[in-house]
Amino acid sequence: MKRRQFIKATTLSTLTLATLPNFAFAKNTISVQELIGKGKPKLYGNGYALREAAHLAFLKMKTEALKEGIHIQPVSSYRSFNHQKSIWQRKYKRYKSEGFTETQSIQKIINYSTIPGTSRHHWATDIDIIDANVPAPKNVLREENFHNNGAYVTLKKWMDTHANAFGFYLVYTNDADRKGFKYEPWHYSYKPLSQNFLNAYKKINIQEILKKEQLLGNEYLTQAFLETYLKENILDINPQLL
Repeated sequence: MKRRQFIKATTLSTLTLATLPNFAFAKNTISVQELIGKGKPKLYGNGYALREAAHLAFLKMKTEALKEGIHIQPVSSYRSFNHQKSIWQRKYKRYKSEGFTETQSIQKIINYSTIPGTSRHHWATDIDIIDANVPAPKNVLREENFHNNGAYVTLKKWMDTHANAFGFYLVYTNDADRKGFKYEPWHYSYKPLSQNFLNAYKKINIQEILKKEQLLGNEYLTQAFLETYLKENILDINPQLL
């Protein structure tokens, strides 16, 4: 990085962290219902839904990016348990119809999609983003769109430099040694809130919760499977978010 770019990035980081709302760092009690997407959080945003602190930080980040011609647009934010369940059921049926076994279908789903009740999007702290100032590819959330000559390369470079200053961190990094969900260059999490949610989430018994849900393939979500899923899919993320 050139000296001028370094000074600009460092100054921006310092100023931004200084203006983040104090309540963003508060450690309030988080209910199990909120952790699994069955709560009723107060949500903010136009065309997206985030908790207030994440929303305010996002607006600051969006304003700065617009100065450089980048229009950060969330394409996914808060998802309820039922929303995630509909994604799960649809994909499970599709893979089964294509001839995959029950366990194969589940493994294919969890390449990118979570088991209902385990999504970070349940917390209203995470967003999937694109740049609305460039023509959208047919399928926007694809890795190739964020690298080489992809449509969102400029967005990716800007986020690499500035996102952390606003409290947003990439969740599923491009680390060859990382297990669990595949690399997602579009998925960012607001750390001052999501870190507390993750710490609370680690204390709940997700198997007992899922036993009560009518998920397709539920009988294959065994204790051994879920222990591995927790270790690899939930916790093998960007270390800065742990």
